[in-house]
Amino acid sequence: MPTFHKLEDIPADFGPTILSVGNFDGVHRAHAQVLSTMVGRARELGWRSVAVSFEPHPIRILRPDSELKLLTPTPEKVRLLAATGLDAVLLLPFTRDLSLMPAQSFAHDILKKALRAGEVHEGYNFHFGHKAAGDVKLLTELGRKMNFAVHVYSEMRLRGEPVSSSHIRKLIQQGRVSRARHLLARPFSILSTAGRGRGYGAKYTVPTINLSRYEELVPGHGVYITKTRVGEECFQSVTNLGNRPTFGVESFAIETHLLNFHPLQLEPETEVEIYFLKRLRDEIKFESVEALRQQIAKDVKKARRYFHLLRLTSPGNN
Repeated sequence: MPTFHKLEDIPADFGPTILSVGNFDGVHRAHAQVLSTMVGRARELGWRSVAVSFEPHPIRILRPDSELKLLTPTPEKVRLLAATGLDAVLLLPFTRDLSLMPAQSFAHDILKKALRAGEVHEGYNFHFGHKAAGDVKLLTELGRKMNFAVHVYSEMRLRGEPVSSSHIRKLIQQGRVSRARHLLARPFSILSTAGRGRGYGAKYTVPTINLSRYEELVPGHGVYITKTRVGEECFQSVTNLGNRPTFGVESFAIETHLLNFHPLQLEPETEVEIYFLKRLRDEIKFESVEALRQQIAKDVKKARRYFHLLRLTSPGNN
């Protein structure tokens, strides 16, 4: 799937297109519904399906002090978008100039002229153009003038909860990874490389992998049942996120204990991806390292039981 990084990258003969504009952070169930419909429509008509997104996220330009943490960094977002069957992704550089573009100019210059839009698919709360002045009502009016159809999707809710990136971020920050998994339609994960850590895992508790510094969204402090991919190999695991208060000097770390551990060859570039399945408990300051070691043994026992039950109920999800 081609990824275009500026309008000039789009071939002259590319289109007509069926497209959607959005941040697509998380590529969750509601995104998937829109994208799946687009892909099907494009195949029926012999057109191209395109997701139009932005790099960086607009909030990081418009509100640089917001400290927004993303569900999916751009490379992961593009991978997830490609998995939907789209024909292309356009990652527009989000600049001050783009933020000042009037809604009508955005529709004409980008949607109609550059992408040759025949259909535009958007959520009910879509806004575009300078100061987010454009909404789906204006987009529909512009579509009539510029000869593209607009399809508007109502809010998706599951068990009373909105399927939205902002809501999923809140769930993950609260440690409610099981609920977030339902709205994402996959486990929330973070991808980095192995960090050097401070040696506490090997010296005081059990063999662990420390994740390198990770700048985007992570679950709230606590202990989780996880799966961890190290390079091409996947382990059942228990992961602690927090400040390791038992050891005195607090510093944030992401430490993963691999079940059925065996020595691993870790290079600086080895990928480590952690999939968060269930929260076990809060991070606790223990009276001694021995008390911590005993608690870890209990955590591991619970994790093994979780994976055992998972094998019995969902053989394909081992």
